[in-house]
Amino acid sequence: MPTPGGTTRLGAATAWVRLNGPARVGGVDLARGLAVLGMFAAHLLWITDPFAWADPSTWTAVVQGRSSILFATLAGVSIGLVTGGGMPLAGAAMRTARRRLAVRAGLLWLLGVLLILTGVPVYVILPAYAILFLCAVPLTALSARALLVLAAVLAVVMPFVQVVLDALPVWATPEGADLSLVLGWHYPFTTWIAFIVAGLGVARAGIARPRVQWWMLAAGAALATAAYATAAASGASPEAEDSFGGALWTARAHSSGLLEVIGSGGFALAVIGACLLLCRTAARWVVLPLRAVGAMPLTAYTLQLGVWAIIAAVVLGDSGDLAGFRALEPFWPLALGTIAFATAWALLIGRGPLEWVVDRVVRLVVRPGVAASRRDQG
Repeated sequence: MPTPGGTTRLGAATAWVRLNGPARVGGVDLARGLAVLGMFAAHLLWITDPFAWADPSTWTAVVQGRSSILFATLAGVSIGLVTGGGMPLAGAAMRTARRRLAVRAGLLWLLGVLLILTGVPVYVILPAYAILFLCAVPLTALSARALLVLAAVLAVVMPFVQVVLDALPVWATPEGADLSLVLGWHYPFTTWIAFIVAGLGVARAGIARPRVQWWMLAAGAALATAAYATAAASGASPEAEDSFGGALWTARAHSSGLLEVIGSGGFALAVIGACLLLCRTAARWVVLPLRAVGAMPLTAYTLQLGVWAIIAAVVLGDSGDLAGFRALEPFWPLALGTIAFATAWALLIGRGPLEWVVDRVVRLVVRPGVAASRRDQG
């Protein structure tokens, strides 16, 4: 006969295994947790000066642009893991996985539009995320080598195309402004697909292997250093971005310029590699709360914007008052509250609430005859 509370103990034990078991890549969760909190910081802190290594007062600016690019790169990693990791799924299993990715993309897009309708003054990343998921679906059968070569080509070529696309007259119209929101054009899929493909490529390379992790750290750091040093040495500046060359040759956050794509893409790879290596040590227990946030990124991101909309509407009377909301100094309460909530939920219940809902809907819509994934990273 079950003892009182036996179900709770069983649930907590299952939740512990889900977060810390061998099927979970803890370093990926840690990197996702950092990306989510970095986006919180970019939204909620006053950051006026560009990031500069020599000036510690500017170090908070590291979150601008880089957090969302890290998030996008990790989306590629997750796609790679749920479609087989180092050995791509085949046949019916891959078809099921691809259909599920497509349905998941649709749900993310709908949620993104709902968050836009709250009036919170941020560029919601979920619509772009959804489109990037769809773009990645036909690439899931490619090898690690093919994906990494493709990512490099896209990273070099697409910033040239992006300058032309961003200059189209449509964006200056009211209809274009609405279109940019529902496409997530602040994170243009036309260029950001490079980050998704890079993440998918390292997942195919075997992201759990120490050699791959060290390679990511070294190669990513080299790319970031080269791009940012080139930007500094060449005098790239926002003032020059009115020209084609200036718009292309920039590392400014959210510019999608060539130097930003290479530099911030390299930064993302280095951070993921460092997190994977760190989680091979006992430090993985120290960072468990951050891993818990990274295990439910959709819940954490949505919860932040939902709480923001409610507080701003009640306290300020306007959910779109960015300056007024930042003046309330909400970053630490929201960040620490999110960490506490995610840790308690992950340890006592398991999968994040929105992650659970999305997964249930996806599985109801796409019913496989063969298991569609080998790892649960969402």
